[in-house]
Amino acid sequence: MEASQFKSNQYVKFCPGCGDHAICMALQKAMAEVGVPTHQTVVISGIGCSSRMPHYLNTYGFNTIHGRGAAIATGVKTSHPELSVWQMTGDGDCLAIGGNHFIHELRRNVDLNICLFNNRIYGLTKGQYSPTSPKGFVSKSSPYGTVERPFIPAELVLGARGTFFARTLDVDMPTTVECMVAGHRHKGASVIECLVNCVIFNNGTHSWISDRETRADHSIVLRHGEKMIFGKEKNKGLTLDYTQGVMPQLIVVAADDPRVLTHDATMQDPTLHRMLAMMGQDIPASSPQLPIALGVIRNVEEETYDSAVNQQIEQVREHSKVKTFDQLTSTLEQWER
Repeated sequence: MEASQFKSNQYVKFCPGCGDHAICMALQKAMAEVGVPTHQTVVISGIGCSSRMPHYLNTYGFNTIHGRGAAIATGVKTSHPELSVWQMTGDGDCLAIGGNHFIHELRRNVDLNICLFNNRIYGLTKGQYSPTSPKGFVSKSSPYGTVERPFIPAELVLGARGTFFARTLDVDMPTTVECMVAGHRHKGASVIECLVNCVIFNNGTHSWISDRETRADHSIVLRHGEKMIFGKEKNKGLTLDYTQGVMPQLIVVAADDPRVLTHDATMQDPTLHRMLAMMGQDIPASSPQLPIALGVIRNVEEETYDSAVNQQIEQVREHSKVKTFDQLTSTLEQWER
């Protein structure tokens, strides 16, 4: 299939230069690569810049209310498990008013493809700080700097027993498409955190990793089965240091060091996945010690909510005398006027 088949005829209303443009194009490319027909693909969203996405894709879609995309997407996938269901959401829509729905769709492991746009600001409502804005961030709703500690999406996903987590940058189209395709192929709740730039209200929020000159040294793209090597010269690697205390620490070593780790996204124990996902999250952007991890960090198979519910329905039907709705109503008390 071609990416053009997934483009709608609607004018894309993201601001010029907004990172959402790149994610939209990556999504169209990923859907084409996945190959599920447009009439079997559904895109659900809440409210926010990212939540405009159903309008720009030639698929079925539903632009719901603020934070409720997860609830609608869960209902669609559970009632029609044969469909490919994508959820478009942002750091405000998903992690603030929609936070409760978000953690439960992860806990339940609903087979959804969740694209979480993170620009660390409320863009559509014109520049208030969001749940992922760094502490001290000055915005229209925090003129003296927010005193709140931010959510780290990866930490929240893994804490809710998420089975799939990937992270990508708006300026890295190949990795974004790769993560989206992998998320679709995963059976369960797939979260792809998309680090996007808001040119109007939070320009440059991810510049320490998105800048072309520094990206190779400040980020590492993880791929299952490959060595954890990064750097402009591919001369750096990651390994575990067991000499720093009770818990081992990730450190940077030379790429040819035999201790360099091989990425295993399928490990059931999330300890190393959490360490990898948390790199670069609690340090000043001006002096990163460890690279931020991009690519598929965790990809573990577990039973999905939608398949379990439908299996249970079939089991109950098998042993029930009542097979249809009409049969059910005929067993109830009835009267005529």
